[in-house]
Amino acid sequence: MSPPRSSGYFRTRHTQDFMLLETRTQRISFALFALCALALPFMVRGFALDLANQVLLASIGAVALMLLTGYAGLISLGHAGLLAAGAFTAGILFKELNAPFWATLPASGAVGALLGVIFGLPSLRLRGLYLAVSTLALHFIVIYLGGEYETKRGFSTGVVIDPPFSDARAWYFTLLAAAAATVLLSLNLLRSRTGRAWRAIHGREAVAGALGISVHRAKLSAFVVSSTLTSVAGCLFAYYRGFVSAEAFSLFLTIQYVAMVIIGGIGSILGALLGALFVVLFPYAIEAAMKATALADRLSSLIFAVNYAAFGLVMILFLVFEPQGLVGIWRRFQNWILLWPFRQRPRA
Repeated sequence: MSPPRSSGYFRTRHTQDFMLLETRTQRISFALFALCALALPFMVRGFALDLANQVLLASIGAVALMLLTGYAGLISLGHAGLLAAGAFTAGILFKELNAPFWATLPASGAVGALLGVIFGLPSLRLRGLYLAVSTLALHFIVIYLGGEYETKRGFSTGVVIDPPFSDARAWYFTLLAAAAATVLLSLNLLRSRTGRAWRAIHGREAVAGALGISVHRAKLSAFVVSSTLTSVAGCLFAYYRGFVSAEAFSLFLTIQYVAMVIIGGIGSILGALLGALFVVLFPYAIEAAMKATALADRLSSLIFAVNYAAFGLVMILFLVFEPQGLVGIWRRFQNWILLWPFRQRPRA
């Protein structure tokens, strides 16, 4: 089967199915991208570097949600709760046991895996809206427990954590390595038997079961993998910000991650990365546009509301006019470059 692009390139050997970079053009493009990514922290600093770190953090959670929703077809509204679970695990272990970073990170992943099993069990019987509501309970339970811990221990402004390093450049390389590992793990999982099972149950569960696929096992594995990666992202978020607070994990955060999947493009790891980039930078772009048009002073008290309204409008526009998301736009542009000047307009 040929790759999803109009380049005239076809696979001729089975071993090519296991290659992440199949053509010389792809290898050269990836090498250039890697060089740019490695050189970025030496070219920018301050606010721009913080934005890059935010994008890398968001990309881990976006890829995790894409595995669950975009590939396995399981709707989850508990993403912010899983981020909070990883963050509070790190905060509690640091405060109570003075645990180091290298111990809290796998512990957060283990807590996420446990929550994935517990809240993945309803997916064996529930579907659609009912499954989404059951995962929404995860958010409220974790936030409630985290808020109770803050109250009982007297951390009124949140649990303060000492980060392993304070240099933004060191954080960039750490988060870049974590994001790259997440993407590589996800791509390899999707090419394995587990990933093929996720795609099968997304298409039609009854057919997947008839083909011998364990639907229950596939659903649970999707929840466990996604929850583990998300909790690890929450742990990294806690250390990067230097504190943990239940208020930082509102339901709007879940909506943002759902928007990353929708705007980026359902069923694509690249779409998750593009969606994370867009959603993180979008509020700052709105504020910059308001300042450029001299509206920032007049609407200074309404900037947050303007961001909300613009965010919702963009989601609607993508759902109506570009359901394939940013990755669909990228693929059409790629095909135009590959076929130029031979592409012809379709006949009426």
